[in-house]
Amino acid sequence: MKPAQPSIPLGQHLPAEPPSTATTFDQLKHLSQSELDDLFRRSPAGPIPEGDAQGEAIVCPGTFWARLIARFVHALAWQGKVFTKNPDGQGATLVNKITVAGAHAIVARVYHTPSWIDGRECIVLDYSKTSLFARKIRDEIRLIDAANRIYLGKVWWGKTRLVDFALKFPR
Repeated sequence: MKPAQPSIPLGQHLPAEPPSTATTFDQLKHLSQSELDDLFRRSPAGPIPEGDAQGEAIVCPGTFWARLIARFVHALAWQGKVFTKNPDGQGATLVNKITVAGAHAIVARVYHTPSWIDGRECIVLDYSKTSLFARKIRDEIRLIDAANRIYLGKVWWGKTRLVDFALKFPR
């Protein structure tokens, strides 16, 4: 059986549009920070997701350390997010899956609004009114692979960009 070809060839520039074939967490970790930023800028906000998403931290992208840090974070600190749409259809709430046990904690409001990166619409995960611990955190996500329900995220602490992450939702 022939292995599947990656949708984002490593070491090459990204296509003008977000990939239309499978994207993996490993492929994203191999991209440089500027390639991840370009992918985010080119991607649509997409619909507000729903369900239990597997998460992957993307720290030091494009380096040897990216995989090691992602494994450490996933094993000990953060495994993803669970999104629940609001009954009125306007926005959603989420809870993070954290700790070794995958406990559900740290709630955020979810809605569409302009991105701080480029002013285009994104989905914001807003902790400012729901969490004393994470009130300065703002995550922005955009849909980078609609077929596989993968979103790329940017984490902000106040107005400072921290790290990236990816979310994969079940079909």
